[in-house]
Amino acid sequence: MIRHSGRIAAFAGLLLACWLVWHDDPRTVLGLMRTAGAGLALAAAVHVLPMAASAFDWRSLMRGPRRPTLLAMLCIVWIRESVNGMLPVARVGGEVVSFRLLQRWGVRPSIAAASLVVDMQLTVIAQLLFTMVGIGFLSMTAQSDTLRLAGDLAWGVVVLAPLLLLFAFVQHASPFERITRVLNRVAGGKLAALVGQSARIDQTILSIWRRRAVVLRYLLFWQPVKYAATSLELWIALHFLGSHAGFLDALVLEALIQAASSAAFFVPGGLGVQEGGFVLIGGALGLDPSTCLALAGARRLRDLLVFVPGLFAWQIAGSSGLASLPGPDGTPALAASRATVDE
Repeated sequence: MIRHSGRIAAFAGLLLACWLVWHDDPRTVLGLMRTAGAGLALAAAVHVLPMAASAFDWRSLMRGPRRPTLLAMLCIVWIRESVNGMLPVARVGGEVVSFRLLQRWGVRPSIAAASLVVDMQLTVIAQLLFTMVGIGFLSMTAQSDTLRLAGDLAWGVVVLAPLLLLFAFVQHASPFERITRVLNRVAGGKLAALVGQSARIDQTILSIWRRRAVVLRYLLFWQPVKYAATSLELWIALHFLGSHAGFLDALVLEALIQAASSAAFFVPGGLGVQEGGFVLIGGALGLDPSTCLALAGARRLRDLLVFVPGLFAWQIAGSSGLASLPGPDGTPALAASRATVDE
């Protein structure tokens, strides 16, 4: 049953999405999307901007001569988002894939793993802050239903905040080394080599956190740039769908939709959850259900135009594509990875 839980959740979400469209008016929703036409493709293309911001901030966490170029990081971010967005991998499969791609590039395993852990932590913190901003603006509409929705979302943030603090504390307690030491004892000393590697990951995580300027720049510059670019993507889609919603409405909608999708990480692609979120939150912002569902359809179109090619790029990168990109010193990445030995 657990093995098929992702498929079951995806099927249930698909049924919910179809019901929402059918309950409204499929012809109106499709008519809006048809009228928007190429404008929705333009909105999808804008997604390269938040991906570039993600590549910049993640790359800033790494140090060393084998740090990937910005182009390589952009490719890795693209593939990571594609895997997490399109496959039933509970939003962590993309991290596993990106770790392997970083190793193929020649990044040392300790640096690759540590940068991934800190990147995930900082991204969740930034998303929490972004969600709080969205809740604050949503509550300013001052309608009773909207205030109730904002209050429910605020309680969700209150519940999540201690978990984030706990996760941050655990990172400073050498968790990888402690876990592998326990596993090594259970395995009768057969995992001794992993203990040293895990200790290096813990040390690298701490060294990243000590670079306060980099961490603050990540949180206070690159993450706001990324969320602003993602909101721009949504605002452009709203414009071509004939809505007069402002950029601030798009910002609030994006903040809360991302929070809902993250909370429903077990549903592949956020099927049903994303559509329901657009209707609920968009309605609180004054958007009619047809526009909300057409906007959800525009987001699905973005997934098809950006993430499906990303899955093909993953297959190419896994064989030779990414490895053929020139490394920092001009040599192919695969050659660099063969020449790199972990610390």
